Amino acid sequence: MLPPDDFAPPVGIAQDLEPGLRRIVADNPSPMTYRGTNTYLLGTNALAVIDPGPASQAHLNAILTAVGSDQHISHIIVTHTHLDHSPLARDLSQASGAPILAFGDASAGRSDVMTQLAKGAQIGGGEGIDEDFHADQIVQDGDHITGDNWSLEVIHTPGHIGNHISLGWQDACFTADHVMGWASSLVSPPDGDLTDFMASCTRLQKRAWRTFYPGHGAEIDDPAGRLAWLIGHRQSREADILDALAAGPATAQALAAQIYTQTPPALLGAAARNVLAHLVDLNGKNRVTPVETLSADAEFKLI
Repeated sequence: MLPPDDFAPPVGIAQDLEPGLRRIVADNPSPMTYRGTNTYLLGTNALAVIDPGPASQAHLNAILTAVGSDQHISHIIVTHTHLDHSPLARDLSQASGAPILAFGDASAGRSDVMTQLAKGAQIGGGEGIDEDFHADQIVQDGDHITGDNWSLEVIHTPGHIGNHISLGWQDACFTADHVMGWASSLVSPPDGDLTDFMASCTRLQKRAWRTFYPGHGAEIDDPAGRLAWLIGHRQSREADILDALAAGPATAQALAAQIYTQTPPALLGAAARNVLAHLVDLNGKNRVTPVETLSADAEFKLI
């Protein structure tokens, strides 16, 4: 369900956010992408395009139209390889000549636990993954991507997906799908890892950020407050799951239906994946265990 706010930007039109930064919202609204994917243009002459977005000719045209006659695209930076963020990168690279920078392919940064789950367990997952993505340049945590009067610090923030990066820009941060203002991030194993997600939130908390620019929705003017909410929200969900399992074994789907009582039916599938992420995390903490084999449909019980 879309939240009742006033974020209704024109689709495909570059809007100024602050000096040297513009945002173009892609034409892919949905219950999972909100108004659409935010593509950011950073710089004044040589531009960085952050998250070119989905495979869309209209969005490609919008990005190219926003590049002035005295400007050019020097960098294309992909924060993670979901289908609403990365597929347009190759077409934009071919049109502009700019290289694509990212943490890696679809499996890069995946935790050891999730790597084993992907190999051995019937865990499902793989929602909206850009399996064909490849970068021209691989960036690592702590790298600095520099351009024409701008510099971005690469901050590896796995959780939503293993290859997810955030980008520090002075006292602002492009948080992509790790921190959004309109909803909490989907964490769906084996690409999503709740243990990593919580650690990434804690890491971002250690900095005094002025604002967050997310992958969907409006900018977040209270980063510390939003991070505290996200951590508290996940801790509350964990408590709900443990309370529910006290009544007996249950599947992620059954727990989601019991706990996410205000969630529209169309989003209960995503809610169940979030619950499954909690169950995998709790299994790693020796708090719960599958009754039989670990799978997406397994029943879990308290230890």
